[in-house]
This record gives sequence, C-alpha cells and structure tokens, in this order.
Amino acid sequence: MIKTKISLLFLLMVVVNFSFAQKSKYSTSNQSAINAFERGLKELDGGDRIKAIPYFEKALDKDSNFLEPYMALGDIYADQNDLSKAIELYRKFVSINPDFYPNALYLLGSYELRNGQYQASKDHLLMYQSKANNIPTTKKNTIQRMLASCDFSMYAIQHPVPYNPVNLGAGVNTEGGEYYPSLTVDQKKIIFTRRFKDDRMMGRYQEDFYISTKKDSVWQKAINPGGPLNTMMNEGAPSISADGKVVFYAACNRPDGIGNCDIYLSQMMGDNAWSQPMNLGAPINTTAWETQPSFSSDGRTLYFIRGYNDENRRKIQDIFMSTYTDENRWSEPVRLSDSINTLGSEESVFIHPDNQTLYFSSDGHPGLGGLDIFMSKRRPDGTWGKAVNLGYPINTNGDENSLIVSPDGQLAFMSSTRKDGFGDLDMYSFELYPAVRPSVVSYVKGIVVDDKSGNPLQAKFEIVDVRSGLTVMSDVSDKKKGEFLACLTTGKEYMLNVSKEGYLFYSDYFNCSDVTDQQHAYKITARLKQPVAGETVVMKNIFFDNNKYDLKTESFSELNKLVAFLKSSANVSIEIGGHTDAIGDAKLNVALSENRAKSVYNYLLEKGIATSRLSFKGFGSTVPVADNTTEEGRAQNRRTEFKIK
Repeated sequence: MIKTKISLLFLLMVVVNFSFAQKSKYSTSNQSAINAFERGLKELDGGDRIKAIPYFEKALDKDSNFLEPYMALGDIYADQNDLSKAIELYRKFVSINPDFYPNALYLLGSYELRNGQYQASKDHLLMYQSKANNIPTTKKNTIQRMLASCDFSMYAIQHPVPYNPVNLGAGVNTEGGEYYPSLTVDQKKIIFTRRFKDDRMMGRYQEDFYISTKKDSVWQKAINPGGPLNTMMNEGAPSISADGKVVFYAACNRPDGIGNCDIYLSQMMGDNAWSQPMNLGAPINTTAWETQPSFSSDGRTLYFIRGYNDENRRKIQDIFMSTYTDENRWSEPVRLSDSINTLGSEESVFIHPDNQTLYFSSDGHPGLGGLDIFMSKRRPDGTWGKAVNLGYPINTNGDENSLIVSPDGQLAFMSSTRKDGFGDLDMYSFELYPAVRPSVVSYVKGIVVDDKSGNPLQAKFEIVDVRSGLTVMSDVSDKKKGEFLACLTTGKEYMLNVSKEGYLFYSDYFNCSDVTDQQHAYKITARLKQPVAGETVVMKNIFFDNNKYDLKTESFSELNKLVAFLKSSANVSIEIGGHTDAIGDAKLNVALSENRAKSVYNYLLEKGIATSRLSFKGFGSTVPVADNTTEEGRAQNRRTEFKIK
C-alpha cells in the first residue's frame, strides 16, 4: 500500500479537474456558496490552508449538498493527518453523488485504510473499480496492493501474535524521545538516538547519541559520549558493530556532505572516546540521500536506505547493500531485490547478527495501514525470501519502524508512544514469537597476546565456516587491548585463524552445532609465538575420518594458511607431527599418525613448498597433551601440529 498524502499542488489539480473556474460546472447554483468556495480557493492558491477552511465551511452552510467543499476540506484534514475528519467529509461527498467524481471513492478508501477501517476501505475501493474508466496500470497495481492490505489486516486482527512490550526503564527513557536503538552482540551495550531540548541552543530540539550498559539485567543511566561523535548538529540512526568498536550513522547538511544526508563512521578510541567522524564518501554516499545504516556481523557488509527520484520523478526509498572489499574500499551499492523493495517506501533496515535475517519497515507490502515491520530470510542461494509481516498488534494502522532483534533471537527492541511511557517515544523490548525469530547467535570473545611477554597485539583474525570454506568474518583485534569479538551462528562449525607478520599463526575450532544460547559464548586467549626453532603450533582444523588418513576438504582452509605462512617466511623449515589418543594398538596408532602427517606433507608439496623445508613424523600416543581417560582429553591428543626446525 502507498500512503496518500494530499498536497497543495494536488488540491489545485482537483480544482482544474472539477473546472471550478467555470461556474456552470459547479454542483450548486447557490451564488453565495460559490462565492465563499472561490474565496477559499484563493487562500489555497496563496498557500494558506487554515484560512481556507472557514470559507469552505461557509459554502456548505449555504448549500449542504455542494460537493466540492467536502472534497477540499477532506483533503486539507487528510494532509493534517486528521483522517477521521477527512473520512467523515468524503463519506458525505460520496453519499450525495459518487458519480460526480469517482476518484473520491479511491481517496476515501485510501484514508480508511490508513485509519484502520479495513472493510469500509475494501468496499469503497471495489466501488471505485466498478465506476472508474481507463484506470492507469500503476494505479490498478496500487489498488490491488491496497485490497490485499485490507484482507491481510482483517485476518491479522482476528489472529493476533504474542506481544507484551516492556519499557527499558528510566536509565534509557526520558520525557524526550528515544529511538533507533543498536545493540552489541554480547547484549551489554545499547546506543540510540535521543531528541531533547538543548539549553545550549536556546531550548531548540537536538538529536544526540546516548549509550547505556546493562548491569544485573538493568539498563544503567545512559551517557552522552560527547564530541566529536555528537555535535551541535543532529546525529541519528546509529548502527554499532558487533564488538561495539565502530558506529555507522546518518548526518544531514554537513559541510563535508555529498548529498542532503550521508552515512558517517566513527571508531572507539578508548572508554567512551570516539574518533573524528568520517564521511564514507562515494560510492556509499551520493547526491541523493543515504540514511539508517545497518552493519553486518561479518564486519564487511553495510545495508542502508537510499532515497532518490526515479525516471518518473516519483520519490523512491529503497534498501541497498555494499561490501568492504579486500582492496579496502566499499563496493558499488546494490539495490536489494523486489522481495524486499517495493514501489512504496522502505525504512529502518536491520540485518541480524546471524547475517541471514533481515528486518525492515515498508508501506509497499500488504500491511495494516502505514509503515509495517517485515522479516525476510536469506535463502541458500543468497537470494532473499518473501517478506513476512510481523503481524498485529506489533504492527498497527500507524507507522512502526526501527526494530532490532537481540543476537539470541529472543527479544526485539523498538520505540513506541504508550501510556506507561516517560513522555515522548520510549524504547521497549518484547519477546519475539518463534515464527519470525532469526537463527540463534553465539559469539567468540578473545584477546591476542605475545606468548612470551603477554603484551596485547593487533593481529588479523578470520572466522571460516568449516563446511563451506567461506570466510564469515575478517577483521583485526583492538590495537591497544588486543581484543576481538565475532559472531557464530549456531548449527555450524567454525575455524579461527589469527595471524600477524613476524609470528606463527594461531588456530582454533568451534563446534556450534549444539549451542542454544549465549551462555555458551567462547572466550579464548590467542597466544602468538615467534618462529624460532622448537616452537610448535597445533593445527586444530585438520580433519580425518576415523582410522583414516585422507585429508577431508574441510582441512584445506587451515592448510592454505600454513602454505601462505611458509611462502612469506622463506627461511623457515618445519616438521609435521601426527598424534593419536591411546585407544587401540600402539603400533597401528604410530602408523596412522605417520600417514596423517604425510598427507599434510604431500599437500604442502603440491602447493609448491620445497621438499628441503619439510619433514614429517608420526608419534602415535607417545606425546599426550591431555588425560587419555576422558573423551575431552583424547580429543585434544588426536592432533596435527608443526614444529619450527
């Protein structure tokens, strides 16, 4: 459905359509009524709708069957969002003579849909179809979407979804407005936009970012991070990275702006200290306007709203996506498919940390009246599935937007004006019903340090889906603290690789197949060793079938890291060691471990590593690193490693 907002230009077009200037074509012959009506038209022509109202009302006092003033008044009240008054006037119009101007039935149906009067809207839209001639194709399509919205809405109200919003409390909400929240993956920090009267600006309204942290399940008093993130101008629609270190946001009318509104980036430099914001520049920002970014948990993908005029000069607002490439630049943004974008407006996009579930607002899909919130799932082939309306009463005939969902998929957050609030828009959370939840997300939280000194290191880390071999996240650890955080979608296996020039790489393995909540988040310390003789690295992502020594394809990602290390360290030679647990015959275990080490050796040879730099050896169960009496210990003993010679 498309919102129908009547403008002054449209009102003047109505005047032309009715040929009001030709008095013989008016629906009345009462000259006093005509004089009052024409005086109202002059006020409209001068741009003053308020002054026009009493003249139109006077015209109706002179002749209650005078059709034109009903429509003019109805349009004015609709433009002021007083839909009940507009509907009352339009219903009077069509009750007198629906054939005088059939398009009035279309406008009436539009207003009724926006006002939540779905059956009446459907009836009037169908009546319009039966009376109007030569309806343009675009308008026919709009009517079909509106009729679909009427049917959907009546069904949705009869089948409500669970919805019990809980105010986030005084730590977050004030008598001002709080909206556009963004949450870190550990659910301990929330950043949002607050609108308030600023004494520094003589009480004018200002939009700034505020940040609240959660302690003992309670959101603490939000703080203003100050400059340079916040300025005397407005900032809005923040999207914080999974680790809370980077924030993308929208700002308008800035001196360094490319269009009216652009997307900016700022990085955390310390506790509540942020870097000077940077305009993302082309190709993200254009002479159109870009806003409401959402940064994916893979650390590489940005979703955002772009507003522009199409070839017919219609205002379009769509969701676009861009990826940060290996060449350290943003790719040319791509408009998401028609499964997501419509001829209406799309807003407040949010990509869940599972990187598969998209939430957004739209008035172009069948819904309950204004902007409704929808969900779409990414299919295995990378395309987006059908948009699903979250249902009533999450959605209403008003506008709903800026919804986000917690990483564990349990809670949704959005802003609303409710009787239990603190004033203007407040932020609420509510339990999201299962049918529209994303995949559950866990996370790995780690720190990179020098093995000998224990000092933190900035190093590159990659998270790879073991089965597909696809990199799901690539980033660097914090420069000062060596910290990093990455999302792990449950139901999958992952490898972690940490690398830094001058050090041996570190690897780890995470099996998220059985993780069902964030209490199972992984916490690790990646200790990087320098490549000196005798140092050993366990490769935790080398896989073999039970009692076999053929490398499984899932091993190739890690082996390629070893190949890259050896090619960048031409003076390094290694010994590949194979190890087993203590179960079974000792001689057979030695033979198995040697064959497994040889498989790795052969792979490296195939990749161009010289024979003179490589050797291999099978140790069987003779060099355990854990207790062989437990399954966990035996799993640690079954390993492949390499040692610097």
